Amino acid sequence: MSKWIEAAGAAVVAARAYAAAAQGRVAQVIAPGGRVDSALADREQRLVHGFAWIATTAEALAATHDWAQRGQAAGRFGELEELTLRVGFGEYLAQLLGGVPMSQNEFVRPGELGLAGAAAALAADPTVQTFLAEGNTAQTRLALATRLRAGEVPDESLDDETMDMIRDQFRVFTRNRIAPNAHAWHLADDLIPDEIVAEMAELGVFGVCIEEEFGGLGLGKLAMCLVSEELSRGWICAGSLGTRSEIAGELIGANGTPEQKANWLPRLASGEILPTAVFTEPDVGSDLASVRTRAVRQDDGSWTIKGAKNWITHAARADLMTVLCRTNPDVPGYGGLSMLLAAKTRRTDAEDFPDEGLFGSEIEVLGYRGMREYALSFEDFRVAGDGLLGGAEGQGFKQLMRTFEGARIQTAARAIGVGWNAFDLALRYATERKQFGTQLADFPRVTDKLAMMVTELVMARELTYSSARHKDKGERCDIEAGMAKLLGARVAWANADMCVQIHGGNGYALEYEASRVLCDARILNIFEGAGEIQAHVIGRGLAAAR
Repeated sequence: MSKWIEAAGAAVVAARAYAAAAQGRVAQVIAPGGRVDSALADREQRLVHGFAWIATTAEALAATHDWAQRGQAAGRFGELEELTLRVGFGEYLAQLLGGVPMSQNEFVRPGELGLAGAAAALAADPTVQTFLAEGNTAQTRLALATRLRAGEVPDESLDDETMDMIRDQFRVFTRNRIAPNAHAWHLADDLIPDEIVAEMAELGVFGVCIEEEFGGLGLGKLAMCLVSEELSRGWICAGSLGTRSEIAGELIGANGTPEQKANWLPRLASGEILPTAVFTEPDVGSDLASVRTRAVRQDDGSWTIKGAKNWITHAARADLMTVLCRTNPDVPGYGGLSMLLAAKTRRTDAEDFPDEGLFGSEIEVLGYRGMREYALSFEDFRVAGDGLLGGAEGQGFKQLMRTFEGARIQTAARAIGVGWNAFDLALRYATERKQFGTQLADFPRVTDKLAMMVTELVMARELTYSSARHKDKGERCDIEAGMAKLLGARVAWANADMCVQIHGGNGYALEYEASRVLCDARILNIFEGAGEIQAHVIGRGLAAAR
């Protein structure tokens, strides 16, 4: 075994021990009686969220070590992979000791969490000392960047012929059909063209996780990650188009009646119908227990919906809405919520929302433009009597929660794709552009950026794949999915920011793709659960498991 892989294994043990000490500290503060006190968790957000970032960093190290081990077992762990491992472990171990970034100006440090002793033990570990001294150095970053400039890429094989074929297939499709046009679509604020949607449907994008008996591919979340990552590497909107079908397919596949499954799943899988998720409301945000949109059953068994929804992606071109609404106003909080499957008419040349009782207005946004965002208003909008998901009231929140694991894993994969897009653009510009007679890529600060961009992408990617593997085994993975989304969003934003920095003034110009990637990357830390929400879920969940 490579000495660096062996050292990484020992360092993972030390990092996890440090995270366990943080877990004990948090549990002591917010769960003094053995159960998490919500008021204390809210009051001690910095402590809870700081611990979540520490735990996420430790698990990213573990996932990266697993990647290295698999690569070595298959004979793929070469010098490039060793450099990636060294730089990644050197940096993340140093962050655990010196300050893990929760945002650009928020760092969680051992002292404020009462972890000075645990940090001292981590720093004293011999393998940790080795990585701190010989891991993320100017020499290793330069050696890594030199190989990246030569066109080398750290090992990305999944040791599965089908999975590797899926990556290759969607990489080629994205290179040929998405990437050359994405910036023009973005600048024109165009929807992804119908012909591209049709081609994606032919490739199976909308049925990756839908069971084969309903016309899907039945491949699971790891395959979904590959598809989302590669499409997002061309444009986040292409990678996100399948998200709505993923959410609707999981909602119906896991909770629908046999009739609902037979009616909707084959058409979702084929791309015949496009869905949209209608959950959030003005002034509600992540507090879904406060949803006020009301659905009332009529004498003929149908439903009418009244209320307002906000930030509804791809609403005008969708044919199906999955609507979270309150069907029992006498039951407060989550218990009164149900999920309706509401058919609607797709936009026409004359109207975006031609159905009676449904009105929408577009929300203009910085990026993420290819599907468009809408505010919707329901005024006695009618839904068929068989539209209640699963045929049971009061289950909407529970049904939705079961989809969040998959949605967050997919969002993490989209973040990885955006991060790679940023790196691709940065590397190309750095090797084409000259300043003072020298390629930008020859300057050490640019070299450092390129090396760190790829290193963090590998670490976030492997954490994402790890969460997908848990999901595919049928294991609960809300914590793992949250960690993947948390880290992936931070890495995508950092890479997009560095891409613009390498471009200099040109990166701020609309004509350059770097400006689009920056706008697209920013949304990743907000939707599917803002970073603060993710950290709270992770910190509370792990403290409760203590």
